[in-house]
Amino acid sequence: MNDILKLDIAGLKAKLEKKEVSSVEVTKACLQQIEATKDLHAYITVTADEAIAAARAYDGGKTSGALAGIPIAVKDNILTAAIRTTCASKMLSDFVPPYDAHVVEKLKRAGAVIVGKTNMDEFAMGSASANSYFGAVKNPVDVAHVPGGSSGGSAAAVAADTCFAALGSDTGGSIRQPASFCGVVGYKPTYSLVSRYGLVAFASSLDQIGPVTKTVADAGLLFDVIAGHDGRDSTSFAGQYPVMQNLDGSLKGKRIGVAKQFFTDDLHPEIRAAIEAQLRAAERAGATLVDVSIDSFSAALACYYILSSAEAATNLARYDGVKYGFRAKAGDYTDYIDLYVKTRTQGFGDEVKRRIMIGNYVLSSGYYDAYYLKALKVRTLIKRDFDAALSLCDALVCPTAPTTAPKAGQNSSPAEVYLSDAYTVPVNIAGLPGISVNCGRDKTGLPIGLQLIGKAYDDRALLGLAAGFEALGGAK
Repeated sequence: MNDILKLDIAGLKAKLEKKEVSSVEVTKACLQQIEATKDLHAYITVTADEAIAAARAYDGGKTSGALAGIPIAVKDNILTAAIRTTCASKMLSDFVPPYDAHVVEKLKRAGAVIVGKTNMDEFAMGSASANSYFGAVKNPVDVAHVPGGSSGGSAAAVAADTCFAALGSDTGGSIRQPASFCGVVGYKPTYSLVSRYGLVAFASSLDQIGPVTKTVADAGLLFDVIAGHDGRDSTSFAGQYPVMQNLDGSLKGKRIGVAKQFFTDDLHPEIRAAIEAQLRAAERAGATLVDVSIDSFSAALACYYILSSAEAATNLARYDGVKYGFRAKAGDYTDYIDLYVKTRTQGFGDEVKRRIMIGNYVLSSGYYDAYYLKALKVRTLIKRDFDAALSLCDALVCPTAPTTAPKAGQNSSPAEVYLSDAYTVPVNIAGLPGISVNCGRDKTGLPIGLQLIGKAYDDRALLGLAAGFEALGGAK
């Protein structure tokens, strides 16, 4: 059964359809693997009973669909009716939603078997999945290293063969960066192509749900399931959606943009060498490399942390100890103001508090124009620069992260942690699709991720190119 767990979705579907294995057998094997790898802390909640019931329904011919009988995991900031959704926070440690997120509804309609809710950085704020009330996630490639964040639990769950795919959320690289660190595929669709209804908001203008998978083809398949217009999300795209099946993986005749700003002195030499090797291999496969420039690239990180923190401070204001979630104990507070203070002090972790304070500062009187308004203007420049670069090519290629997965605790300051998002945050700021594929390993055996950035709403073309780079194999 271990060989079955290493299959991709397409491989498992073939075996299920031929009745070579049952969904119940596969689901039980996944649950056993979750138990065997529990020290990774990849899951917050394991939904064994619900998963077995869904698997039995498939085996009994009661469900069908693109993901019928396939074990899938869901990040724990995506609402699941009657199943605890915590955002890895004490603030929501006992919260049970009354309804499913749009993407969960779609998974269920497609017959997916949901095996559990994956661990993450608290409220999706972090780059190492270390800021969790339920304990830090470990990288299955090397447990001494972080899996990335904030969707580190989803990436670790897929890399450890505990499920065949997982959903994550990506606000500034939270799908792509952990995918890079764990050696799997992480795809952030164009903003608005996947409904955010039922996603616990971090930064609403940046958040996007997407797949973590073993292959690019699986990412396309999962996108086909979860994408589509949803009237409950005011930003949901109402136009024609790209269909990902039968991706063209040819690189012949494709124009690949390479910006000099992507290859700075901060980039680890082994990662530079791996990306450059892949670009040479792409040329041999018929692609043309195009020099482009993105002058605003260096401003993206500061812009992101101003905008995302401002939106986070606003979105997290609802956790006040009155409506739902954690509340300070009676007797610990003297009045309603003290209730707010005690609840938020005790309920939020340090990183969440830090971003709330940054957000409130940049939105405060006297600083709004100097920080928040200026960041909005810089956002426009970043989008303009990326659109101009993409007008000259089919996609941009760059590293997913400036280093491979650091050791746990290695990045001691928040600034060091924030720098690991340098290559991913511009994609969210510009609302573009981005995907990380594995392109080899460093000398210690840790995975290296290559990121492709595509044109808005041209996700099918982006995944086709990603499939082409995936077919090149690791760095040579």
